[in-house]
Amino acid sequence: MEKPFIFINSAMSADGKLSTKERKQVRISGKLDFERVDELRAQADAIMVGIGTVLSDDPSLTVKSQERRAARKAAGKDENPVRIVVDSSARTPLDADIFKKGEGTRIIAVSNSAPAEKVRKLEEKAVVIRTGTEKVDLEELVRKLKEMGIKTIMVEGGATLNWGMLSAGLVDEIYTFVGNLIIGGKTAPTFTDGEGFTEAELLGLELLSAEKIEDGILLKWKVKKGN
Repeated sequence: MEKPFIFINSAMSADGKLSTKERKQVRISGKLDFERVDELRAQADAIMVGIGTVLSDDPSLTVKSQERRAARKAAGKDENPVRIVVDSSARTPLDADIFKKGEGTRIIAVSNSAPAEKVRKLEEKAVVIRTGTEKVDLEELVRKLKEMGIKTIMVEGGATLNWGMLSAGLVDEIYTFVGNLIIGGKTAPTFTDGEGFTEAELLGLELLSAEKIEDGILLKWKVKKGN
């Protein structure tokens, strides 16, 4: 299948949580990791998040460094990568930060069952891609994104989108920063939620590197294909 190179970047607590049980984001990494993430964003063609992340965190998904934005412009690109929200029911708020901050293309991926009026309003602010009956068909979505010229996608989660991308076999690499804190909570989002794999389906990873950054560790994994 023709698709972009897709990697997940995520920060998690030492016990694998992305945020608290109230789904409130906590600062897991420090300044050095912030710069690493900003550089990843600046190098990517697109950044993808799920609607849960938009509703709980309202991220702008912009490149923060003025120098990196200028370098993108000098290379003939928009200041920011294409920002993509996977939003089956078209729930993205019209006043979300992705619409208010930074130049660049926004894409909202909705299912064919998304309410028509909500879709129409989103079309005034973004490119809307319809795919899938009740839920966005992620395989078809990434094929369409490749056809649009998007070669690399940085997935910034959260847990539901991570599961969807991994379970569909669409992820090439995973970068996880593991911070020096415990969050706990059986309802707190983990790196991947969803239905989970059976023992026969488990997804294998190959460790590419492990690097200490400040008080945490950055693990880079390659997803094994065909297992």
